[in-house]
Amino acid sequence: MSAEAARAAELLTQLSNPVRLRAFAGLVARGAEGFSITEMSFLLDMTKPEAGEALGRLAGLGLASGSGDGYYRAKPEVLREAAQALVGTLPIAPLLKEYPQLKGYFTHGYLTSLPPTLSERYEQIAELLARFLAVDGVLTEDEVNKRIAVVAEDVAAVRRMLVETGWLERDRAGTTYGSGRIFVPAG
Repeated sequence: MSAEAARAAELLTQLSNPVRLRAFAGLVARGAEGFSITEMSFLLDMTKPEAGEALGRLAGLGLASGSGDGYYRAKPEVLREAAQALVGTLPIAPLLKEYPQLKGYFTHGYLTSLPPTLSERYEQIAELLARFLAVDGVLTEDEVNKRIAVVAEDVAAVRRMLVETGWLERDRAGTTYGSGRIFVPAG
């Protein structure tokens, strides 16, 4: 497991505690004003030591900051940064850096929508996914589907797009696939 994945897992594990999650949500909702331990104990209907423990854990994780005035404030950017770092470890991430114009079609490294069929972006996504699949030789439909499923839910639509754009060639029986075009890097 990468350091980014371990950090994200630790944050999520700690936030899976209902008291900590409610405390964090309360801090986020309160914004820059923050909460004191007394106010948090009232908000969460718990003792001051329990509220102090929850706020202390959040501060220890970097999800909250405590100040000299006795108030805690949320630092939600820490959670966002952990999520972004985790997304950077996903298999499609290196290729998406080369196609920044396509990032809007992906959520957390997963293809969530396709552009219109005859658009330039459709061709670009097909090229990106063909590079990701790295078909070398002949693959069965099941092998192609498994590779596509790593980055897209609608496997059939992506497979069809790759065939339509010429990046994959399907045999007449429709059971095996091979590379239809060769990627030539720009430059």
